[in-house]
Amino acid sequence: MRGILTTKEAQLIFVDTPGIHKPHHQLGKVLVQNALRAINAVDIILFVVDSSVKLGKGDTFIVQLLQQTKNPIILGLNKSDLQPTNPGELDESYAKIAEEQGWSFVKFSASTKQGLNNLHVKLISQLDSGPYYYSPDLITDQPERFIMGELIREQILLHTRQEIPHSVAITIEKIEEVKSITRIIAAINVERDSQKGILIGKGGKMLKTIGTSARQEMEKLIVGKVYLKLFVKVTPKWLQSPQILVELGYSLEN
Repeated sequence: MRGILTTKEAQLIFVDTPGIHKPHHQLGKVLVQNALRAINAVDIILFVVDSSVKLGKGDTFIVQLLQQTKNPIILGLNKSDLQPTNPGELDESYAKIAEEQGWSFVKFSASTKQGLNNLHVKLISQLDSGPYYYSPDLITDQPERFIMGELIREQILLHTRQEIPHSVAITIEKIEEVKSITRIIAAINVERDSQKGILIGKGGKMLKTIGTSARQEMEKLIVGKVYLKLFVKVTPKWLQSPQILVELGYSLEN
């Protein structure tokens, strides 16, 4: 997914890759392949870590992976506002990696926005001169349907926490625009009946909560009233099926 930030100095196009991890199913393999492809197709790599916790094995794995690219890398220490009272030792561990790899680094908080200007300056300093690729008023190049699906998935993750895997897939079945309202019908795809039960909740309470929260976010996007109808669909082993992954909108290009 591309996020577009246009300032007086530059236009930054952020390519948000899937998380890099050890895949356990076909979808995981696809996501990691897409992330690796993106790493070699950009001008700068911003390696964002959670600086409120100690360096982990996953971070070390990504460091080793990034050693294979020749693109400039900036280590982004996010959540600096949540660091312990004495953050020196923690910062030092990340700073050591940056020093060993020859990376620059910057501390910031995406939540409080503290340090984001410094991050922008560092990123812009690494860019070559050139024209804007997108209109200055755009914030993403993704189609509306994709964004709507992501807004629904976001609410699922926020309200169900770790009970439902991050691999829930959303398909927008229908969008109908009438005079004063946009009607949207969407399917939430899961693998098991137990996941369906969690998403629906007792008396449909959970699904209603997810739907209400997602609808409110969609109304900010559409700037108007939204009627959102959700239903949960069980598709066994969809995570393992290349054919179903393509039907759900995932790219399987090598």
